[in-house]
Amino acid sequence: MPLYKIITVNKTTSLAIWKVEEPLDKLAEGVELTPHCKNRFKHMKSLLHQRAFMSIRKLLAALGYVDHDMYYDDFGKPHLKNGNFISITHSYEFTAIIISETIAVGVDIEKQREKILKIAPKFTPLKEYRTLANDDAVMRKLTIVWGAKESLYKIYGVKGLSFLQHIYVNDFDFDNGKTTAVINYQGNESHYTIVFTEFEGFTCVYALTK
Repeated sequence: MPLYKIITVNKTTSLAIWKVEEPLDKLAEGVELTPHCKNRFKHMKSLLHQRAFMSIRKLLAALGYVDHDMYYDDFGKPHLKNGNFISITHSYEFTAIIISETIAVGVDIEKQREKILKIAPKFTPLKEYRTLANDDAVMRKLTIVWGAKESLYKIYGVKGLSFLQHIYVNDFDFDNGKTTAVINYQGNESHYTIVFTEFEGFTCVYALTK
């Protein structure tokens, strides 16, 4: 059972990470899907996505929930029926969920890839990071920024929110493992704490509403 890590963020918030190594039939053992999720699963063409989907149900179980405790809104955002906040992510062989009883939360996992250097201008001013020692450091920092903005987008849940124009992530040192961020959208300003961790060539970032 490759439950990779459980992080107790605070008294009311937990993050769980899974490393997807098992075959699909093993992951599906003991999992009962809602009709909605059965339909979603049936239409997944990628075995990687199917395994990720099932591993997320294992993560739900690790934090005391089952698939029937969750539902999706019209935008595809997951919610828990008891009113607690949840966010879900997957990237290649890693999946994660974060659940909080008290605050809106978001999580994102990204594989560290050089491709992000090319797409960076679409989501952040690249010149801010050119003071770093090498491209590897720039790639790591950009991956954290992208993950932070993905996490914040999941929290905010509004179409039209621009990564480049509306979400700002304050600069940070790798060793600190955290920073802050602001969303300015249609005259409304909201503030967040950003926490990140790196492992096996991946970056996991989660956002907490202040």
